[in-house]
Amino acid sequence: MNELVSEIRKLKEEKNAIVLAHNYERGEIQDIADYTGDSLELSVKATETDAEIIVFSAVRFMAETASILNPDKKVLLPDKYASCRLAEMCPAEKLREWKEKHPDFAVVSYVNTFAEVKAESDICCTSSNAVHIVRSLPDHNILFTPDKNLASFTSEKIPEKNIIPWQGYCYVHQHINRGKITFLKSRYPEAEVMAHPECTPEVRRIADFVGSTAQMQKHAEKSKTQEYIVGTEDGLTYRLEKDNPEKRFYPVGAICVGMKRNTLHDVLFSLKEEKHEVHVPEITRIKAYAALNKMF
Repeated sequence: MNELVSEIRKLKEEKNAIVLAHNYERGEIQDIADYTGDSLELSVKATETDAEIIVFSAVRFMAETASILNPDKKVLLPDKYASCRLAEMCPAEKLREWKEKHPDFAVVSYVNTFAEVKAESDICCTSSNAVHIVRSLPDHNILFTPDKNLASFTSEKIPEKNIIPWQGYCYVHQHINRGKITFLKSRYPEAEVMAHPECTPEVRRIADFVGSTAQMQKHAEKSKTQEYIVGTEDGLTYRLEKDNPEKRFYPVGAICVGMKRNTLHDVLFSLKEEKHEVHVPEITRIKAYAALNKMF
């Protein structure tokens, strides 16, 4: 592994490249990354770098977002098959059909969508700013894609708006159930329960804190609590332990197959051969950029 790491570092310097890794990636990839964070944090970091090549170790829609925001940079996805099932649950053609039947609805799309869906949206949002984004819109009728759980979380905070959820979900968070949480709570009674807003309403109701991965990181850092049950993909636990070695974090056994497809070998091969470039057609990119830029 040390040889892989050394070769990746050497190539980064030679090719003026950076490696971005999502919080759900394998620990060894988080360690080699120049920046680790959630999808939006990393895309913003991509816009701030002078690097010519961006190796985005995550899933396809995240690499697409980086490409949308950085058309002059080469964006590589280590494993070309690394994808997000939640994003796949909202095909652009189905969204277009829905919009034709409901012209009086504004479309708010979670960044966990493919570029074509972003291009069909009025504005994008993240799990941390969804409530703020929807509340800021003048529209009363909102179609929220693609995650029904994040939509319900947003609707709970803004009951005065008519928010229709697209019936997609993140299987990783959907499978985190009340039983898992209560079992872990019985083992670690002093632990605080943190849950991602993509979790089901029943899990969010028993959580002490609900927030995005970035919000969980900040909360764990600032809180005086010493133990946490982490209600999201297990990869975040690695990051939390690294940032807070004096505290204890208990994963719930939630694994994203798409995120875990990427390996150090994939990062090395992709960077060395400059393979698996993610490119968004310009017409789609311009429309998707508009939806993202409104969010910013």
